[in-house]
Amino acid sequence: MSLRPLSRARHAVLAAAALLACGAAQAAEKAFIIPPPALDAPATAAPEKAVIAGGCFWGVQAVFQHVKGVTSAVSGYAGGQASTADYDTVSGGRSGHAESVEITYDPKLVSYGQLLQIYFSVAHDPTQLNRQGPDSGTQYRSTVFPANDEQRKVAEAYIAQLNQSGVYPKALATTVEPLKGFYPAEGYHQDYLVRHPYSMYIMVNDVPKVENLAKTFPARYRDKPVLVNP
Repeated sequence: MSLRPLSRARHAVLAAAALLACGAAQAAEKAFIIPPPALDAPATAAPEKAVIAGGCFWGVQAVFQHVKGVTSAVSGYAGGQASTADYDTVSGGRSGHAESVEITYDPKLVSYGQLLQIYFSVAHDPTQLNRQGPDSGTQYRSTVFPANDEQRKVAEAYIAQLNQSGVYPKALATTVEPLKGFYPAEGYHQDYLVRHPYSMYIMVNDVPKVENLAKTFPARYRDKPVLVNP
């Protein structure tokens, strides 16, 4: 049995109790309403990949599994070496990895910049440094891992644009780091929200992200998620 799901569940119980005590059970997650990127990558005929990190990969994966034009969203690790790309090591916070999601998408249907808009709006809170919700540590950092120079330019320009927009209460903590490699996570991490919809951690921290996607980006939302293991 994984130790981390138990830890997340304990945190979620405390978080849920606190929210209910305040009469604000729906306040676990909120969407930032942000402008689209002024600079975006052009559409190409071939599928593209994007790697991002924004806290626990369960929720980030779930969000992008519901985005039209996304053909795959895989939970995994990025930022460190292949030799340390396993759950136990990454959870120690010293591997250099961040819990990440590799998104494969059709750029004719959804652009790289549009994926980043969803990422910065509903997938996580980009103002939090090395944490998201109840999870803390560098493995939960907000990071974009560009696959090429064009993605890097789009990401850096968008971060600067959003910092100047006044939408967020403070500057974004998101870093842009070179993509050394992406390493898929263990099988029990894949499609976690779909397989454990009534987990307290999932209900408090991640289901609201998907709900916010549907409300904030209705034209980009699809009800049936694309799964790693259909």
